[in-house]
Amino acid sequence: MKRNGIVPRPGFVLDVDRSTPPILFHHGEGFRLEKLPAGRSRVIYPAEPIEALKNPDGAIRDALDNPIGDSEPLRALLKPGMKLTIAFDDISLPLPPMKRPDIRQRVIEAVLELAAAAGVDDVMLIAALALHRRMTEDELRHAVGDRVYDAFAPHGLLVNHDAEDPDNLLFIGETEKGEEVEINKRAAESDLIIYVNINLVSMDGGWKSTATGLASYRSLRHHHNPQTMRHSKSFMDQHKSELHSANWRMGKVLRDSGVKVFQIETTMNNNVFGTEGPMSVLQKREWEWSLKDRITMAGMKSALDRMPQRSRRSIFNSWQAPHAMTSVQAGEVEAVHKLTTENVYAQHLVPVEGQTDILTMGLPYISPYNVNSILNPILVACLGLGYFFNLYRGRPPVREGGVVIMSHPTPWEFHPVHHPSYIDFFDQVLTQTHDPVVMSEQFEKSFAEDEWYRHLYRTSYAYHGVHPFYMWYWCSHALEHVGQVIIVGGDVRAVRRLGFKPASTLQDALEMASDVVGRDATITHLHNPPILMADVS
Repeated sequence: MKRNGIVPRPGFVLDVDRSTPPILFHHGEGFRLEKLPAGRSRVIYPAEPIEALKNPDGAIRDALDNPIGDSEPLRALLKPGMKLTIAFDDISLPLPPMKRPDIRQRVIEAVLELAAAAGVDDVMLIAALALHRRMTEDELRHAVGDRVYDAFAPHGLLVNHDAEDPDNLLFIGETEKGEEVEINKRAAESDLIIYVNINLVSMDGGWKSTATGLASYRSLRHHHNPQTMRHSKSFMDQHKSELHSANWRMGKVLRDSGVKVFQIETTMNNNVFGTEGPMSVLQKREWEWSLKDRITMAGMKSALDRMPQRSRRSIFNSWQAPHAMTSVQAGEVEAVHKLTTENVYAQHLVPVEGQTDILTMGLPYISPYNVNSILNPILVACLGLGYFFNLYRGRPPVREGGVVIMSHPTPWEFHPVHHPSYIDFFDQVLTQTHDPVVMSEQFEKSFAEDEWYRHLYRTSYAYHGVHPFYMWYWCSHALEHVGQVIIVGGDVRAVRRLGFKPASTLQDALEMASDVVGRDATITHLHNPPILMADVS
């Protein structure tokens, strides 16, 4: 995407030879530098960040006035006396959290200005959590801004969606496949829902915003299950994603029932670590590191390796990324999402020829489900096998029966407030089975309906009791596709509890993988983050 004559460098596939320097692997709250075998290894690098919109507030106003698809401009939809609900994405997006002002704040403020001018008084803001944990005051302030928070929250008009509140859920109907559609009652009964979306990856947005973000467990269970996940190849490739198809079927039920949605979707560049400061080295290709970059990386790695875990986690959790908005589009849900997806692909897609025997990935400290928290072993599995593995279009980067090698400390550690049911899942379920289907049939119901988990989800800051099951289901496609999963540098007991193989070093892992794919196996490394998506031919 070209602006002002500047064209960022596209993604790139490097064939490793003897002159290739050690490659950076993220390793939780730290890093590893690994020498990949020459002649049979390649590295997929992300594209450079697309240039940001010069005037994001102006672009937002323009999008609201010039909608896409079968929709009037927003100002024409706003009437005095109407009931208006503004729903927005929770802390699972973006990753890492962005510097203020957040995109959601910019969009919501623009919407509220139009609503005020139109004389709309009945306005409520809802954080679309689905079954995620409730957002704290600080997190809500960061997302919507102090001015919006102070105007709405004290009056109970800025709330977290509660997927277990029987008095504020409304059953809408069923899809042609019998999938029950039940969403937030306030939203469903509004004259208009305005959804404010941040599209970090191509899976985000569209009907998934309302049909998942504002849904109940009763509704979510129809597509957050092993069968759906195994038939989503991949989540990021909409034409091959059963998760996408299920949400679109539910969206049709919402639309046909008269639920009116004005969708606002934004895309952002992959400027995760910035172009200045010590973290900027993480966005550079290793052979382009300057002497200063090499010294910075050596010093940063040495310091992190000596720090206590708590200190490392505090440093990384405080990082706010300089992501910037690259597009905004508004109007009818499906038309908006089509253009949004094209803009996401423009940043993320990297052409890749053919599959590999071994796929390596360095997992960072953050996933959608541990913002300001701990990446526990279940979330490590989900990040690697659920998210990184599915960052492809066409075919998986690794062949069927191949090996995935992930680098992460994988600590036997859980956040007791955020992830209480994860602790019991790890102790009670993974000791019995690793099969997602068996889990769903024998254990899911008791966790989903447990009153204590339900209480913690509704009144504290806990993920829903069923959430660890969903994280494991997210791995279903990868677990069915690959022949072996190895984790480098992880807690040995935790890795084995997950059903994976532990290795001390990458070389040990490659030796172990040779038992499955042979000694001359090809290797592909996903140099992610910043985010990339392999377009595999």
